[in-house]
Amino acid sequence: MKSILRGRRLVTLMLLLFLAGMVVLVVRIQLEASFYISQSGKPCYGMVYDREGDVLFDGINGYSGYESGHFADIGSLIGDTSGQMTNTLVARNLELLTNYSFTTGMRRDGKSAITTTLDHAANQATYKAFGKKDGIAIAYNYKTGEMLVNVSKPCVDVAKGYGDIANFPEGSLLCKAFYGTVPGSTQKVSTVIAATEILGAEQLESLSYSCSGSYLNDSHQSINCHKSSGHGQQDIIQAFANSCNPFFAQLLERSGMPLDRIISVYRGMGYAVNGDQKGTISIDGILSETASTTLKDIHDFDTQWGCMGQGETLVSPCQLMMWQSAVANGTGVSTKPHLIASVTNVSGKVTQTAVTEYTEQLFSSAAAQEVRKIMLDNGKNHYVASGKIRGYDIGVKSGTAQVNGGKEENSLLVGFVDDPAFPIAFCVVIEKRVGGEVTTHQIVQQMLDALK
Repeated sequence: MKSILRGRRLVTLMLLLFLAGMVVLVVRIQLEASFYISQSGKPCYGMVYDREGDVLFDGINGYSGYESGHFADIGSLIGDTSGQMTNTLVARNLELLTNYSFTTGMRRDGKSAITTTLDHAANQATYKAFGKKDGIAIAYNYKTGEMLVNVSKPCVDVAKGYGDIANFPEGSLLCKAFYGTVPGSTQKVSTVIAATEILGAEQLESLSYSCSGSYLNDSHQSINCHKSSGHGQQDIIQAFANSCNPFFAQLLERSGMPLDRIISVYRGMGYAVNGDQKGTISIDGILSETASTTLKDIHDFDTQWGCMGQGETLVSPCQLMMWQSAVANGTGVSTKPHLIASVTNVSGKVTQTAVTEYTEQLFSSAAAQEVRKIMLDNGKNHYVASGKIRGYDIGVKSGTAQVNGGKEENSLLVGFVDDPAFPIAFCVVIEKRVGGEVTTHQIVQQMLDALK
């Protein structure tokens, strides 16, 4: 009798385990079916829209029926299902776009869709503002994290396909906003943050150094200024606006800033220093590289040059923009950017909505507020007062980056709009710029006007 009872219990237990396993299996199939269908090679995809409902990707009808150039500015950001690009919104979120459900199967009339934060009209206007020049422009709301503009030129026009891919200009299949670039003097924002953290704002502002056009550092190496006649005696606010290399070389050598403290501040901001493992920033699955640099000897040219945005220093425009958020907010904490506003499933039900998120503390609020003051002074006295940028209270830092062994120069401008009703942080890069061509501040002006 006892053996029969034990047998019943064993059978009951096995049945319960079987039923539990079936429940788990059904739930997993329900939750993961879209992913596996998206990888099957025979899926039916949905749509991607901008914040106003403009189509950025059409997985139902394809690209016919849209006017020429409609997708020319977003190909390397939004992407497609061709497999030619992997670090795009579509490639990273195929399962969200699959018009398939476990109960109804594949549905060509499905309503799977991603609505993005992008302002396509402003993105197109910014793209056109570059004219014949290549480069990058990225902007977001530094309060909410909504990415509004992301231009990377040259850019593949996905509507034209890849038949001539061998002749595509270099960089056409990459959204360069997410990859490291030489930051030039925009790096001085990070160096001022480090100086404020180490010395304090009061001591930093009390320092004064002279520029005669060139400075011979402690290793008897020349640090040259872009103004050969020099800037004379300057404080930090003047040197920041003038982007004076000799001043910053003396700041690094003379002010009592130990290299290990500078490195500590840089690492806190997200730099990989001296061979540290580089990380990535995830933006709805899209991966953006984090900054890196090499700093070995504070009295050596290479280290000083690295702290001024040359040497081995690389930063993505996306991260340069994010640091502007931490400065503009006055907190030392960046708002994380996001591109997806909401997701709709195959039945038309909203299954995901964006939530504003923040980084950990990157630098102190005191450093953020000091840099904010210095950048706003630069914007007011050297951009707004001169009419370079009109209609906005801005904090900015320009940069000129020597690339290709010093044979070419990229022009950069990072900054933020100091307006709680229009909180925009940005980074603009013009590649291989020469005198007489479109400028970064002209592109910023057109971008802000289009967003306004």
